[in-house]
Amino acid sequence: MMRSLILQTFTRLLVTLMLLFSLFLLWRGHNLPGGGFIGALVASAAFALHAIAFGVASARSILRYDPRTLMAWGMIFAGAAGLFGLAAGKPYMTGLWLEIHIGESLLKLGTPLIFDIGVFLTVIGMVVAVIFSLEEEEF
Repeated sequence: MMRSLILQTFTRLLVTLMLLFSLFLLWRGHNLPGGGFIGALVASAAFALHAIAFGVASARSILRYDPRTLMAWGMIFAGAAGLFGLAAGKPYMTGLWLEIHIGESLLKLGTPLIFDIGVFLTVIGMVVAVIFSLEEEEF
């Protein structure tokens, strides 16, 4: 495998920026365009870039969890988001929000964010699993 010093140097910076941007997309997505799916695609692209620059073993080590584990936890989060509605006596997947006042600011957290986190984890797990398996394939 050919190593490029330029690619490796810029990858260190780009991966960090891409992961931060993916979290921004996740956070903003439950009220505005964006969300778990597009945020996960940006994060997956960051892991793919790292795998190209440093190899799959290095990318797996910075991911820290097996992609299948991320998929499983994502499905759990997405499914659990609907249970809050049931617990409140409403239909499954009803959006519920908690408003937290911090001084003059208002922080709104809700079940759509939990669902988006589930989508985020599931998509990262799936896309990264495919990318890693393709990268490890011997031709």
